[in-house]
Amino acid sequence: MSGTQGFEPVSAASEEARQAAPAPARELEAVYDIPVQISAVLGRATMQVSQLLKLGRGAVVELDRKLGEAVDIYVNNRLVARGEVVMVDDNRLGVTMTEIVKSDRGV
Repeated sequence: MSGTQGFEPVSAASEEARQAAPAPARELEAVYDIPVQISAVLGRATMQVSQLLKLGRGAVVELDRKLGEAVDIYVNNRLVARGEVVMVDDNRLGVTMTEIVKSDRGV
């Protein structure tokens, strides 16, 4: 993503960076190349199947979020952060992370 702030594609760290990394970071090397699914959710809506079937081209579905509210960022279907939608190129969107969501799990 040239000229923009946001996430860069994750790749394996260089050998120099791996050697310079603290021991706990080096222990995580085994998981660096595992793919994860990242989703940004703009909002949600609930409707009956009969309403869904009536939707046609150009239909508008009202979501539970207001304009300017943060979007939820999920990694492997787990909420991990909130962020804002940004323009990456003239025709591509991205999400900048603005808040990390603390997990309730005692892992």
